[in-house]
Amino acid sequence: MLKHWSIRSWKPSPCSGGIFDWDNALLRLEELNAEAENPDLWNDPEQAQAIMRERTQLADAIAACRALESGAADNAELIELAEAEDDQDLVAEGLAALQALGKQSARARLQSLLSGEADSNDCYLEVHAGAGGTEAQDWAEMLLRMYARWAEKEGYKLEYMEESPGEEAGIKSATIKIAGPNAYGWLKTESGVHRLVRISPYDSQARRHTSFASAWVFPVVDDTIDVVIEDKDLRIDTYRASGAGGQHVNRTDSAVRITHIPTNIVVQCQNDRSQHRNRATAMDMLRARLYEHELRIREEAAAVENAQKSDIGWGHQIRSYVLQPYQMVKDLRTGVESGNPDAVLGGEIGPFLAASLAARAGMDRTAEGP
Repeated sequence: MLKHWSIRSWKPSPCSGGIFDWDNALLRLEELNAEAENPDLWNDPEQAQAIMRERTQLADAIAACRALESGAADNAELIELAEAEDDQDLVAEGLAALQALGKQSARARLQSLLSGEADSNDCYLEVHAGAGGTEAQDWAEMLLRMYARWAEKEGYKLEYMEESPGEEAGIKSATIKIAGPNAYGWLKTESGVHRLVRISPYDSQARRHTSFASAWVFPVVDDTIDVVIEDKDLRIDTYRASGAGGQHVNRTDSAVRITHIPTNIVVQCQNDRSQHRNRATAMDMLRARLYEHELRIREEAAAVENAQKSDIGWGHQIRSYVLQPYQMVKDLRTGVESGNPDAVLGGEIGPFLAASLAARAGMDRTAEGP
């Protein structure tokens, strides 16, 4: 625990911890159903909402498991009958259905890993350009667009919190909020440095360039998590926002930057014309960053892979995106590759998310992810 701030988290449910525990899940659902029938439940609305949310998630997970079990049994019986009648077409149909169920089962197993303390939460995603001026800034914008397109395809809601444009093109940094079920759980392994190799569109001699940008993901802190921050540990600066927002934003010091001195964590927000609202949002982001910081300390103590946020350059990459002289995207942690970088940069990152999540949990890579 850090010395300069404290965190009080909720008590984890009996089913948290990684792999879905069927017996404990059934017992926990019975407990939640009993609590939901308590007429005094809504005397504490926050607690009631937490209970109902957990109940819904658990009931859905149990129903999905039972549907898979029922589907497997029905198709196995169908194949047995078809073989007895020597109906090869029906056998093939049953086998195809079982293969489809196998993929669903693998995805459900992967989904069961999203049971960490904050996996179900919304998340913030920061992108920062590395050294290299326009090249790196353009790459940072491409990386941000990749995550935005993935989120949109998955039906998540996007909100741009801050964006610092580059001098000629791209962005120096940006922060977006991604809201939806398990947003943090799916993206938490994306923190790290991303490397791009391509023929530069900004080089008159058409030379190949290597650029770096970093992504950093941290969970939105909800009402079930209380992060206490002391005022003396904060430095708060205001400045004039750049980029979109109209003349009002450019004429007033509405943007807010908050530095947490003990950890040197910096957050900023400029998406509102009100300095007060930007400050409140920035404080929410800081609480989220500190909470994520604590989660990583726990992971390090447990010898779990730690996504590195250090120098944005050689030796710290998690993934390489090569556009020339050949085309390939390769995750350097899991070995997963794609020969279609255009699709990956267009948001098709599900296989990479699934593989890194499975690797973190020590699972075989058997699901494609979202």
